[in-house]
Amino acid sequence: MNVRTATPADTPSIRDVARRSLQASYTLSPQTITTGIEEWYGEAQLEKSLDSDDRLLLVVEVDDQVVAFSESTLTAGRPWVVDESDRGRDAMLLWLHVDPDYRGEGVAGTLFEETMDRLREAGASAIQGRVLANNQDGTGFFESKGFERVGRTEIEIGGRNQIEYRYIAEQTGLEPLESSGETVYVDHDESERGSTAPFHIVYTDDGRENRYGYYCDNCGELANAMDAMGRIECDSCGNRRKPTRWDAAYM
Repeated sequence: MNVRTATPADTPSIRDVARRSLQASYTLSPQTITTGIEEWYGEAQLEKSLDSDDRLLLVVEVDDQVVAFSESTLTAGRPWVVDESDRGRDAMLLWLHVDPDYRGEGVAGTLFEETMDRLREAGASAIQGRVLANNQDGTGFFESKGFERVGRTEIEIGGRNQIEYRYIAEQTGLEPLESSGETVYVDHDESERGSTAPFHIVYTDDGRENRYGYYCDNCGELANAMDAMGRIECDSCGNRRKPTRWDAAYM
């Protein structure tokens, strides 16, 4: 078993593993899976991801065959942290796919540990992951690795509402912030990609039950405005929220 950084030559294998894994793990329609794979793992998108400094793609080879891969993102530094020694980067494990024929053989565990090591070597101080609630193997895997479930989000996939659980390896907590005379809470454990810097979810309560909007990590302002396409955009600096991993499946 060999874990290595993905290359453009791995594109067909990555697409095949993703398709087989999604079919085995999620109750999604064939069209939704096909659309997602074309958007996430097309040649142009994979080339862009492989060239990006904030993306990490690793593959596992068994007998010279790619049987699994992981995809993660890294954000910029964490300016809200007061302690200079802890101003690392946030990381999110987007996907960890294993060919169903190779599950139960330690492939997922080996890939997970190598992914965590690589992210920490790149400066990640907080690592989070997300998985659909109906993927019991996925939720069980995160919990078996010591991740704590800290939230849930309702998302739309293929015209159907789904619950997505959010896991964190080490919580960094909430930051209270005054807005229009009331206190809201910036969740630094939950971020979404932006064109310039991440957006953090903002809640009206410290129990993370009611969403208020987004906090722009680029300029430190609340960002609740939408552009003409319905995407979140920061009025202060123009930072725009990028599509999530599921957006391609239903846009």
